[in-house]
Amino acid sequence: MRRIFIADAHLKHPDDPCYQQLLKFLQSLQGNLDELFIMGDLLDFWIGYPKNAFPHYQPVLDQLARLVAGGTRIVYFEGNHDFHMGPIFTRQLRAEVHPGPAVISLDGKRAYLCHGDQINEKDYGARMLRAVLHSFITKAAMSFVPPAISNRIAVFLGGKSKRKYPENERKWDRRAILREFAARRFAEGCDLVVAGHFHDPFTETDEQGRVLVSLGDWLSRFSYGEWENGGIALKEYR
Repeated sequence: MRRIFIADAHLKHPDDPCYQQLLKFLQSLQGNLDELFIMGDLLDFWIGYPKNAFPHYQPVLDQLARLVAGGTRIVYFEGNHDFHMGPIFTRQLRAEVHPGPAVISLDGKRAYLCHGDQINEKDYGARMLRAVLHSFITKAAMSFVPPAISNRIAVFLGGKSKRKYPENERKWDRRAILREFAARRFAEGCDLVVAGHFHDPFTETDEQGRVLVSLGDWLSRFSYGEWENGGIALKEYR
């Protein structure tokens, strides 16, 4: 069974190079993919209205629909930019949506899958923001918020996140945080940890053969994970 894992494309506009590159990649998977795991922040801002309130995402939604029509199953792990995915994903795309981390079986191996924004327990600001955005109150409130207001919120949050990124790069040892987190999941019996969010593509295997994968991003690296023959490899699409 062929599985692909992608995260952190932060798609904004169909004319952007990373958007075009991702569309080409998804097109290349047509008819040759069993499961697509989207590990959060595919979209720079999404909250699920009954109809698509963000027309700039229609090209990627159409391509995902073509994959589904061809037999691909989509599994979506919500990030800190895309949440409350709504009927377009749950009904039209028939995606299996996870609001948070999950442990699933992949060819008999216990895999801990997550977006990753909850991994750094000391990043209180990010954890609080996630709690607010993913809350039932936010979901209920969006029924009364026009899409134009949502887009303004998206621009504000996106700008804030971009400004804080260099500071967080200096403040946190991201790989050390991921390694410590993965070690705890391995101690709980997991064989594999796959995370997005950190925008740093790397993979490590411990002495017992347990694997940590940080997926990187589609902003510049175009990195993704591919599962074949019972194992996962980190690759780049060029």
